[in-house]
Amino acid sequence: MSRNTLAIFFSVLWSILLILALTWSTEYVWPDYVHVNYGYPLVWGVHVLNTLHGPVDIWRINLTALYVDLAVWLGMMIVCLFLILHTKTRK
Repeated sequence: MSRNTLAIFFSVLWSILLILALTWSTEYVWPDYVHVNYGYPLVWGVHVLNTLHGPVDIWRINLTALYVDLAVWLGMMIVCLFLILHTKTRK
């Protein structure tokens, strides 16, 4: 497999992982606070569904955590692509 083909395959796979990591959700059902957290490894979004006072629809977005998540995932992608393109030897 050539380096370019491997790099394209890796980029597509990593892009899918990036989308899954950013949209990853965990639902917490507590008696007085039902909410869904979004993001991996950092939680960048919280969707509050129910509180002690009844059902609500509140979104809390942490842009700093979203930017750090994107920087981590895209930074790892750049490093891995560099390693693929510059260290893999041709046969």
